[in-house]
Amino acid sequence: MKLKGKVALVTGGGRGLGRAYVLHLAKLGADVVVNDINLASAETYDESLTAGTVMDEVTALGQRTMGVEADVTDKGAVDQMVHDILAKFGRIDILVNNAGGALPHSEDRSGRASDTHEAYYNYIMDVNLTSTIYCCQAVGVPMTSQRSGKIVNVSSQAGMWSGNDGGGMPYKVAKAGIIQYTRVLAADLGPVGVHVNCIAPGFILSSRAIANGRNQPQVKEALEARIPLRRLGLPEDCARVIEFLTTDLSDYVTGQCIPVCGGLVSF
Repeated sequence: MKLKGKVALVTGGGRGLGRAYVLHLAKLGADVVVNDINLASAETYDESLTAGTVMDEVTALGQRTMGVEADVTDKGAVDQMVHDILAKFGRIDILVNNAGGALPHSEDRSGRASDTHEAYYNYIMDVNLTSTIYCCQAVGVPMTSQRSGKIVNVSSQAGMWSGNDGGGMPYKVAKAGIIQYTRVLAADLGPVGVHVNCIAPGFILSSRAIANGRNQPQVKEALEARIPLRRLGLPEDCARVIEFLTTDLSDYVTGQCIPVCGGLVSF
């Protein structure tokens, strides 16, 4: 129960990796606020829950919780969410900025560096980088007052290498921006005792990735051949690194990006 008495906020916590972070933090003793634009999003990818909702799963683990259905690309909604958390729990000790992804959009999704559609570029930047900044700024106020806090942003291997094909530019640039924002914010908030780090997952078997075919034998084998540990990652692999970055194990670590990729990126 390393996090007993702590209050955590996980964005994009309704399914997949975000849900894994929610449950792992709850098992460590934290009270967890679950944010998602759709708190029933697990249904979209046939992800099985052990209770009616993710919040019910947290309650079953003996921790307090609340669900906040809010769009984190809306600064007003983010500020209201943090206000409501403070009203209920009195503090925020942990933020895991998980919301985002290479999500579909109605505009052209080519994503090539030379011709990405403006609307698609803005959308991907907003759901990944801008949302991260809004949430960090909102929780930075109470954390500064407390003179303590642990922020974990979620980047991606896509933010650390080009892919060598010119594609996926908005997502890659947004995730690279998260890494640099993490460094800058760590320098800003370090003097008041707030730690800011990020993780960069590789090929993880999240429910969305499975639904999109990542676990199909041919796809899986091709990806595993590129990974030194010769297996795809599981959500719990990332959750364990979240544990490191939100507990006293990382009390002298800030401004860092930790790849969670089985050695895919070897630097």
